[in-house]
Amino acid sequence: MSEIAQLEESIEIAAAPERVWSLVTDLRRMASWSPQVVTTLVRGTPVTTGTRALNVNRRGALLWPTTSTVVRFEPHRDFAFRVVENAAVWSFALDPTPTGTRVTQRRETPQGLTAFSRLFTRGLLGGRDVFTDELRTGMQETLRRIKADAEA
Repeated sequence: MSEIAQLEESIEIAAAPERVWSLVTDLRRMASWSPQVVTTLVRGTPVTTGTRALNVNRRGALLWPTTSTVVRFEPHRDFAFRVVENAAVWSFALDPTPTGTRVTQRRETPQGLTAFSRLFTRGLLGGRDVFTDELRTGMQETLRRIKADAEA
């Protein structure tokens, strides 16, 4: 494994952390926010540390599955899941503000990416730089959509 990287995007949401938490931990709704996720099937309820999920992702005509496990679950503060196929950890950190909640979405690769992920990205997703730009744009869109739902 190599290519240790972190992507991070934040947004201010005019809603209490409890409201935002109820959204970001509802993995089944991820497809309504993320431009890459088609569907997420969650194994077991309620979602908590150790919960597993099957995700179907899309980029144009290309579809691919991933599996993930919830690795952090600190109510109203920190939620994270690790994707098995690439070892990336996706998280949502919630910080109360005077007007609501600051949400920070991160994609971290503390152990680097798997060889499979590097090959897949290079061969099918246009390379690391192209895919990283798409991920960052997707994170911004995801956060905007979560904000819209939380403030509705």
